[in-house]
Amino acid sequence: MRLNYLSGFIVVGLMLGLFGNKLSAQQSNGSQSNSIQPGVPFLLITPDARAGAMGEAGVAVMPDGNAMSINPSKLAFLDKPYGFALSYSPWLKSLVPDINLAYLSGFYQIDDRTVIGSSLRYFSLGQIDLIDENQIQQGVFSPNELAFDATYARKFGESFSLGTTARFIYSNLTSGQVSGSQQKAGTALAVDVSAFFKKPTVMFGKDAILSAGLNLSNIGTKVSYAETAEKPFLPANMKLGGASTFIIDDYNQFTFALDFNKLMVPTQPIRDTNGNIISGKDPNRSVPSGIFGSFADAPGGFSEELKEVSISTGIEYMYNQQFAVRAGYFYETPEKGDRRYFTLGAGLKYNIFNLDVSYLLANAQKSPLANTLRFSLLFNFDRVGK
Repeated sequence: MRLNYLSGFIVVGLMLGLFGNKLSAQQSNGSQSNSIQPGVPFLLITPDARAGAMGEAGVAVMPDGNAMSINPSKLAFLDKPYGFALSYSPWLKSLVPDINLAYLSGFYQIDDRTVIGSSLRYFSLGQIDLIDENQIQQGVFSPNELAFDATYARKFGESFSLGTTARFIYSNLTSGQVSGSQQKAGTALAVDVSAFFKKPTVMFGKDAILSAGLNLSNIGTKVSYAETAEKPFLPANMKLGGASTFIIDDYNQFTFALDFNKLMVPTQPIRDTNGNIISGKDPNRSVPSGIFGSFADAPGGFSEELKEVSISTGIEYMYNQQFAVRAGYFYETPEKGDRRYFTLGAGLKYNIFNLDVSYLLANAQKSPLANTLRFSLLFNFDRVGK
């Protein structure tokens, strides 16, 4: 990539492509756009190819080694004592060839109820040629962001588990000064709180498993790149969903999943030409106030709050616990980002490893996320000597 040195930070932020395809304040149909744009949005990317193939749904589906990326509490229900997973995705490849996301995670079962885990999420924005306002070469910069997690999950009874994750976040998007202010790498701390419930039952004459999940993620400090700049909120997010797995016979089963996502970040108010707020609330407030207030601060009232909820739905068919095909759909209203796309994917399990792949099906002219691929490789081990 070749970016102007002074505008590089702004362009890099827009290139993340997480908050919609309309960068202007007014949509083509005349409706007002007011999408929520927190800091370090790479934390909202789903690295797991299985969930990616099911329209980003997965907070309540049966767990695998990548559960930490979408609902850490599900780790307590894994049937293997330890394992690790690696996921990779070229990101926004239709726009830029060298942006990618890598995710490495591992878990270890302390006893039959307690599991610990750790993960590293690394987001690379490739290389940027730095050029000043006089078009003089200033070198090459490689912006990147990462998050390191430590997770604890525990099962209570045979149907319920809780999990918590501590997260360190590092964001290095600029080099030197941008727009006259001294820039530095941003850091932040955050936690996730999650829960998972499952219940075997019988539905339509077939054995089934009903499950529900909740993950409150990225609850933490604000992140800052300059001493004088306003500190953006972390992308605190509430993911709530349910799933139903129907066991048709010894070889065939179907899983249906539905998730709802709500960013717990202040909505930008509507201001007049002098910058005074005429509708909505001041977003410059504390983290607790921002999180709790995010459910009632939209300028358009309750109807706009409902528009801030995105929907993920997916289906998975599994044959003999070895081969899976998946499909899904993700929906976000045009006023809040306008991400709408279908997803497809497949999975293969052989011996100790699983391989999952997903493909994002969207119109390349309307979505920078079109043709996104995600790959996940999982290894699950039995105890030595078993």
